[in-house]
Formats: sequence, structure tokens, C-alpha cells
Amino acid sequence: MSGVYTLSQLTEAIATAPQQWRPLVFTNGCFDLIHAGHVRYLEVAKSRGRSLVVGLNSDRSVRQIKPPKDGFPPRPLIPESQRAEVLAALRAVDGVVIFSQTTAIELIEALQPEIYIKGGDYTISTLPETSAVEAYGGRIELVKIEIPTSTTAIVDRILRGRGGEGERG
Repeated sequence: MSGVYTLSQLTEAIATAPQQWRPLVFTNGCFDLIHAGHVRYLEVAKSRGRSLVVGLNSDRSVRQIKPPKDGFPPRPLIPESQRAEVLAALRAVDGVVIFSQTTAIELIEALQPEIYIKGGDYTISTLPETSAVEAYGGRIELVKIEIPTSTTAIVDRILRGRGGEGERG
């Protein structure tokens, strides 16, 4: 898969051609069902630097972060390899790396992105990665959520038989 890296492949690519990667923007998440909110968020993230790398939670870490919920299918809905492939195909994304921890601290320490971006539903104080970014002098930016939706909300609408705004068939 083009654009999907192991951490060692990605660190080597960045070290070999820093002018193609830096300033590096990094974000992370589950990205279970890609929707317009994700696309807009990733486009804003990419605009902050030369390249955008997305840390993608593995299937195992998604199961830890999003435990089973009564009446809902188990998460993730989409396997990690397919989620990675879809993310890597997006114009804004230059690289995807799958990680199995519940936080992106290990990736951040290895990649040391100039900018770490998360959605505006977080605060600097609630991000577990804050101290890792601050330790090497990186910057954290919180991006306003333009389309407030989530995989959980989409699944809930499907299960309840309600379509979303502007959605068809």
C-alpha cells in the first residue's frame, strides 16, 4: 500500500529527505468511518505544514479505547488495513502509520512533528500526548470541528432508522 508505513520506514523516509517532510504535521485517531468532517479536518491539518502524517489506531487499540456498547456493533467497524488504505488515498495525507498503543506518545517521540493537531473537542490539558510534544519543543494546535459527527453517531442513526442531514439511500 502506497503511503502506509511502519514507524521504522517512516522515520527513515523523513531522515533521508527531510525537505520533503518538514515541517511535519501529525495527528492521530481511529478514523473508523471516514466522513466529510474527517476530510476537512485533515485538509486543515495539512495546511499547517509541508506534510501530514496520520497515526492510525490499530484494531486492538480501537477495541481498548471504544469498548463494546450495548446495542452497538463492536468497534472498529472497518479493519485497520482498510482504514489505512482509505486515509492514505486522501490528497491531504502524506503518510499513515498504524500503532497499537492507546495514545500516540511513542509515535510523537519518534517522529517529533513540528505541529501536533487534534480536533477542537480536546483541550491541551486533556491530551495525553501534550507532555511528549512539549518535551522537544513541538507545537500543539486544536482545530475547530466543522462538521460535528462521529462514527458512533452515524451508527446510532443507522440503528434507529434515521437518516442524517443531506444523506440519501
